[in-house]
Amino acid sequence: MVASRDWSARREGWTPQSEDARDDGEIDYARVIHSASFRRLQGKTQILNLGDSDFYRTRLTHSLEVAQIAGGITRQLEKSYTDHPARLLLPDRGTIHSIGCTHDFGHPPFGHGGEIALNYCMREAGGFEGNGQTLRILARLENFSAGAGANLSRRTMLGVLKYPVVFGRIANPALVPALLSGPTTIKILDGRTSKPPKCYLDSEQDVVDWILAPFSAADREAFQAFAAQDGKHGKPLHKALDCSIMDAADDIAYGVHDLEDAIALDLVSRDAFAASLQDKCPSFLDALKTKYPGESENDVFAQLIDGLFGGAASRKRFIGRLVHHFLTAVEFVEFPEFAAPFLRWRVRVASPQREFLDVLQDFVVRDVITSPAVQHLEFKGQGMVVAVFEAMQADPQRLLPRDELVKFEAAGGSLRIICDYVAAMTDTHLLKTYERLFSPRMGSVFDRL
Repeated sequence: MVASRDWSARREGWTPQSEDARDDGEIDYARVIHSASFRRLQGKTQILNLGDSDFYRTRLTHSLEVAQIAGGITRQLEKSYTDHPARLLLPDRGTIHSIGCTHDFGHPPFGHGGEIALNYCMREAGGFEGNGQTLRILARLENFSAGAGANLSRRTMLGVLKYPVVFGRIANPALVPALLSGPTTIKILDGRTSKPPKCYLDSEQDVVDWILAPFSAADREAFQAFAAQDGKHGKPLHKALDCSIMDAADDIAYGVHDLEDAIALDLVSRDAFAASLQDKCPSFLDALKTKYPGESENDVFAQLIDGLFGGAASRKRFIGRLVHHFLTAVEFVEFPEFAAPFLRWRVRVASPQREFLDVLQDFVVRDVITSPAVQHLEFKGQGMVVAVFEAMQADPQRLLPRDELVKFEAAGGSLRIICDYVAAMTDTHLLKTYERLFSPRMGSVFDRL
């Protein structure tokens, strides 16, 4: 790991106690694990709230898995690239685990549906985006410092900055969050116009300026470049080394573990999955033939499908093999336009494993995320998010909890405070708040706000 005063710096002055043996990454990891935002992830499901279960993933278990895979990628790179110039730049265990565990802090209740709903609610007040909210939580809203949130090291904060372009620059002005025209008795969000760009929020500009301060002006400008897209918001082009490790780990967890949940919960059929995968996973089939020659004499593809759709034990075995297949395919990639090493070097899953991972991710999106069974819940969740937000906005003095009202008034009535409050809710907290405000049943003063 590269250690320097610049990258170990924190926005708010802090000196560890003399007997504290931990390094910067370990201190950051402790703050992340003990934060309220980390605990809230247990109440935010990875796909959507599907009921009580001790199996399917929440944002908390997903984040732990991303952190573990990111740590595994780091160790794999150390082993595979012993003489590579980027090897000495790799993060320590505490730093990469901190980044992995925090990457979903800003996701609101009801997943990306809730994100679209909050961006609609904030359409005239700076917008909302989950990754941007993660940065805001760590920089301002957590309580480990007087005014710098969790007050993590600059290196960890750089790793959290997944999309280094500000909302006001990258948002397409033609895409104004709105309701669909047509229905007359219910309000339906226009998902196309209300989906936010991938970015950080304008309110966190000073934080990003601090994170990027060690880089040259030329590197800072290049790092925040984006590509314009017709009919869409812009697309950020860059991320730093540590963030690219986390991003690869997130892709692996999303493509493999979400698939595992979907199979276990009978959300996808064996035939549909086999048809989607046919002739698209030669690298994995070759690996199975080489590593496990005694398991299948002829049809290795059938062995894979049988393993994933068999019992829990065989499914877990093949899920583990999939993760290993992608994790061991990571490689460094160079971006020579940057002078700073943390920006010059990044990590990616190499081909052909990357193409196979894309197939798995696309299948999860098409057959699970966008299926009517899930979209019905997302639709309902969006409506509840908008209703709770607008109720608080309409009469904050009456409806906001007292501690949130203090923040609201101190901020001059900024809607960002209401957005912070709603975004932090778990799925269940949002549901209970909605019921308390709108359900015909009486409720009780002892119901927790």
